[in-house]
Amino acid sequence: MEIYLLLFFILILSIFLGLELISKIPSTLHTPLMSGANAISGITLVGALTLDTGSNLQSVLAFFAVLFASINVFGGYLVTNRMLKMFKKK
Repeated sequence: MEIYLLLFFILILSIFLGLELISKIPSTLHTPLMSGANAISGITLVGALTLDTGSNLQSVLAFFAVLFASINVFGGYLVTNRMLKMFKKK
């Protein structure tokens, strides 16, 4: 039980740290950082697709991992592409 309390405490601290760090990032760095986050989600997507599902719980978790990683990758690339079009000359 103590380990779960410690993990919960670490989760809460990481949420506050993430919010503080993201609020300090200038807007010119959002596009490169989003591209990096898309690459990490791509790795998650490949890992979830190659997962050997032995039980029903693993199958459900793999399905949701593929679903959420796909949404993040495709949506992130659409937003990144739209932002990069703003910098092209007309």
